[in-house]
Amino acid sequence: MTTTPLPPAPRPGRATRAGGLLPADPALRLATVLTAVNSLGNGLYFPLGVLYFTRVVGLDPTSVGLGLTVAGLVGVAAGVPAGRAADRWGARRVGALLWGGTGLATAAYTLVHSYAAFLVAVIAATGLQTASRGVQGALYADVLPAATRVEARAYLRMVTNVGMGLGGALGAVALQLDSRPAYVTVILLDALSFAGPALLVPRLPLAPHVARRAAQDAGAPAFDRWRAVRDLPFLAVTVLNAVLVVQYSLSEVGLPLWIVERTEAPRWTAALLMIVNCALVALLQVRVARRTSRVPAAVRAMAWSGLLLAVACAVYALSAGLSPLWAVLALTAGAVVQVFAEVLSAAGGWTLGYELADARAHGVYQGVFGAGMSAGMMAGPALVTVMAIAHGSLGWAMLGALFALAGLTVPAAARWASRDGAWRGERE
Repeated sequence: MTTTPLPPAPRPGRATRAGGLLPADPALRLATVLTAVNSLGNGLYFPLGVLYFTRVVGLDPTSVGLGLTVAGLVGVAAGVPAGRAADRWGARRVGALLWGGTGLATAAYTLVHSYAAFLVAVIAATGLQTASRGVQGALYADVLPAATRVEARAYLRMVTNVGMGLGGALGAVALQLDSRPAYVTVILLDALSFAGPALLVPRLPLAPHVARRAAQDAGAPAFDRWRAVRDLPFLAVTVLNAVLVVQYSLSEVGLPLWIVERTEAPRWTAALLMIVNCALVALLQVRVARRTSRVPAAVRAMAWSGLLLAVACAVYALSAGLSPLWAVLALTAGAVVQVFAEVLSAAGGWTLGYELADARAHGVYQGVFGAGMSAGMMAGPALVTVMAIAHGSLGWAMLGALFALAGLTVPAAARWASRDGAWRGERE
């Protein structure tokens, strides 16, 4: 396929410069459109997915949860092979196939009338979507200039948050209607948000460094394309990042349960905290990413993230036993602290995931890193529930200590990874 290469890489801080309503960079502009469409569809589906299978299809909630867990495990296992496929056949081609397959499998939800059919559809849809996480990382490595890649990913994350928020607001209409036609309409729109953009993914223009790397690899001796799965220093960084990723379960699972079961705060506080999170992430993520595009800055960001998460856990624990007003204030303060931890760990994780990887095998390396993130997100709900909700303040303290330990261990793991190979930390 003939592609038009991008102009020379811009300086950090220029990646998200506007060209009208969208960024001027052609690859980032198209990626923004794809991300906005997909996140809008996901936001529509997110609030009502489980309800569709329980209220409309009539499946047992516990069985649905088990099926979703199995599907997630399949996705984690498929992440590395999908990354290897991206190295071999190109991240754009493989990414388009995964997104298109996710769209078809999501549309199949409307045909589910039994638990067996549910398992087939949800394993296909969730497995393909989870496996695509690492391929997306490799895709961004191919189409975004290395100097501004982390900033661009931060911008796309902001777009994702806005799209998810708008989609969630529209999804509330379907929830209010609470009818099969409303649920089916949302599911089909979500399917289109995968299948439609999949057709445009191959049109993303390759960055100049990809052609240079291909020319260098042509005359270089063969190397182990599966090295990432045995690269202990990189795996150590991946595991530590996965621990910090558990923080997302605080907002999605832990805090709503904590508010209802252990505090005097009104139930709407959970929605308030989600709004605070989305708004502050949108305001801060790009700014933080511009300052963490190098390994030393990324390492410091990860360390601070772990410490801030420990502080947030302590503040959340203090909200128990307070009056409704003070409980809301305490929970909001904790949520603000957590946002700073979130944007630091996200930007730091992106940088380390790219800079400590072998640029000749970004697919497998990003597959490993993405699988680690998926594992952290899967383990998060159970970990948060068992520790914080079941054990109260002591559980929050243990969770905070886990975050702090992970963050403070990142510098040693990153130094180990940097010493392990001369190619690490180099610009492409």
